[in-house]
Amino acid sequence: MPDHAIVDIQPLGFPWQTLDPFLFCVHHDDAYPAGNGAFGPAASLAGRDIGQDFGGKDGWSMYHGQRVPGFPSHPHRGFETVTIVRQGLTDHADSLGAAARFGGGDVQWLTAGKGIVHSEMFPLLATDRPNPLELFQIWLNLPARSKMCEPHFTMFWAEDIPHRVFRGPGGATTEVACIAGRLDGVPSSGDRDVVPDATPLPPPPDSWGASREADLAIWTLRMAPGARWTLPPATSPAARRKLYFFEGARVDVAGEAIDAHAAIEVRATSAIEIVNTGADVAEFLMLQGRPIGEPVAQYGPFVMNTEAELKQAFADYRRTEFGGWPWPDAAPVHGPEPMRFARHADGRVETIAERGPNGVVDRAVMGDMRVEPEPIPPSHEDAVDGVLAENNARGIQ
Repeated sequence: MPDHAIVDIQPLGFPWQTLDPFLFCVHHDDAYPAGNGAFGPAASLAGRDIGQDFGGKDGWSMYHGQRVPGFPSHPHRGFETVTIVRQGLTDHADSLGAAARFGGGDVQWLTAGKGIVHSEMFPLLATDRPNPLELFQIWLNLPARSKMCEPHFTMFWAEDIPHRVFRGPGGATTEVACIAGRLDGVPSSGDRDVVPDATPLPPPPDSWGASREADLAIWTLRMAPGARWTLPPATSPAARRKLYFFEGARVDVAGEAIDAHAAIEVRATSAIEIVNTGADVAEFLMLQGRPIGEPVAQYGPFVMNTEAELKQAFADYRRTEFGGWPWPDAAPVHGPEPMRFARHADGRVETIAERGPNGVVDRAVMGDMRVEPEPIPPSHEDAVDGVLAENNARGIQ
């Protein structure tokens, strides 16, 4: 059926398979226990392959972390990471001296460009209750013209990301969070009122997503039981689109019953009706974009266009370490306070406090703020080639 709205359905794996311009996507969902007061788990680490712990024992992993879960310092070149932290906190530090703590729906959009080293640690702040963490990390390719741009990151704070709620005929709702890509205001099914347009925050200037021709969209969908919603067509006839059904029991997508979590490629030019036919909330991640259409040469955290450029990336990293590592250890965390913040390489600092009793978010932009990471013992000294090979095999940060 060449004209069918569904192109392909595949089971979810690890990582999730993606389409150009995306490189891959991972979904981390860790039920971390209470913290031990030093940002690690108050639980035995026996039976774990510390430094390479991806097994999900007891519902959580340490990943490359030694004492605190996460990903100590590692390099990137030639692409972007979009990290959506839905629950819990992530601590970022990088070779530019920049740092951030974000979570609870915040998004960090990092342009690696010509090269950056960064760490992503998951500090377990609460010592009297569990510390669940859930995040997506999406790798978005850069076109050849931008692969050697200056590295930097942009924060999309949860309070600023547009959300739209659509109410179906029976009153069941679909909530759409638009991290990238405009969602035009359309009436909810059965409603007379028009839901306002959702104009997303601007992507970083060197991103493929900053180009109008890219038709890039990153949305999350949360559908109540019985909810019915129509995903509108993409703008570009060349765009490709995948829906990742990762939470819930059963859904119908374009009339196709799906009763297992799956990656569903749909025709981007078609309007796609989605119905949550299960008894639980259903959730999707949608990735859409016009393909860049250039050759991809990738090894681990380096993504270039040719093998020669890839070899040069390795040589440059060994020679310069992309500016070096200004932090006292490979896995810095940013203290016991839960305040979300970002300190950029130019010294600009954003701070986002929790919502107060009146629902108002306390935020400030300051000229300078010193971030002192907690002194965590350095992780073991892996050879660079070994770390990169392991990352490449696993398809991880």
